[in-house]
Amino acid sequence: MNALLIRGGRIIDPSGDVDCAGNILIAEEKIVGLVDETAAADEVIDATGKIVCPGLIDIHASLREPGNDEDETIASGTAAALAGGFTSVACLPDTSPVVDNRAAAEFVVLQAERAGHCHVFPLGSVTIDHAGEELAEIGQLVDGGAVGFVDGKQPIANAEIMRRALEYARMFKRTILNSPQVPELARDGVMHEGYYSTLLGLRGIPAAAEDIMVGRDLALAELTHGHLHLMCVSTMNSVELIRRAKARGISVTASVTPHHISLNDAFLETFDANYKVQPPLRSPEHIDALIEGLRDGTIDVISSDHQPYASEKEDRELNLVPFGIVGLETLLPICVRSLIEPGHLDWPGLISRLTVKPAGVLGLDKGTLKPGADADVTIIDPGVEWTIDPTQFRSKGRNTPFGGWEVKGRADTVIVSGQVRYRAGS
Repeated sequence: MNALLIRGGRIIDPSGDVDCAGNILIAEEKIVGLVDETAAADEVIDATGKIVCPGLIDIHASLREPGNDEDETIASGTAAALAGGFTSVACLPDTSPVVDNRAAAEFVVLQAERAGHCHVFPLGSVTIDHAGEELAEIGQLVDGGAVGFVDGKQPIANAEIMRRALEYARMFKRTILNSPQVPELARDGVMHEGYYSTLLGLRGIPAAAEDIMVGRDLALAELTHGHLHLMCVSTMNSVELIRRAKARGISVTASVTPHHISLNDAFLETFDANYKVQPPLRSPEHIDALIEGLRDGTIDVISSDHQPYASEKEDRELNLVPFGIVGLETLLPICVRSLIEPGHLDWPGLISRLTVKPAGVLGLDKGTLKPGADADVTIIDPGVEWTIDPTQFRSKGRNTPFGGWEVKGRADTVIVSGQVRYRAGS
């Protein structure tokens, strides 16, 4: 028996309401459970002073392959995921060609197996070629390994298409994810519509563009009884709408990104393209509402929304630069800085939003340290201080607003299927 003992760490497993000092034994790619520190093992990892938790899960990140290998590949993206502490990633179908058929989904799974880093679960496209006009073959995509459906960062604008998608996905017990934004209201926008967009003379994207789409999606989820996940929520009204919908029993979950709770629209005064994201960075009152939504459980998940781009695509005028930043390698320390240090969340609260809750959104059998579970484990050093240096990223993308930030906390060791796949500094 090939056994690995993680000794002396603070074990946090929100799936079982566990928060204690102890030792975890892994054998044959499975969690054996809590054991005495003298348990026999082939390898021992000393986790003294560190947090031992289920492997982190990101449920919407772009890995670009196939078709945009200059931005990222599945190999480089999953290497970045490991460095960020992630053992599982669900990747968006915004590739070329789009993941809208069984073969395309199977390609993603195969490439991830070849890379040998972390688990990758493909998300299938809701519509053929992301055109928003005709539903993709939902059943075939499920057979190919798709764990959910989304038109990438494109909102599903047609209400009838969204209704049918929710109905079909429900038949396969899958989730429809959407980037809630009315395209007509957001078209040609660069940043949040408000004081700074007026000051800078940049076309704004009003908060109403998101609020209206969130309201529509919630109504359709209530009508169809399908499961809806709202990606990258960014406005105070969206949070309140979701809160009320959950109280009415609508099957809805939502996610927020670290950059939407740590940065605001004032940063665009620098005209730095690294602050250009979709949805845009909002004003402080929206940030306060997002944090409150995390605190009270209205927002279920924190996701990186990893959007890597080659440097030549970033070195252009602000209105021509694509939206998005890389996030897999910076998510954990930014969450520590924005949520743990101010006291908005404690460690179990943060870890639940990165493990068991994202697993629940997509129905993944992950995110737990219960005996018999897959041995995907992240060991976090909560006290280590370091400087974010984009030149050291495993990702091909360098487009981050967090370069040079002094931060605390990072993944120390990452175990996937019982094997150590990453050690900090190695």
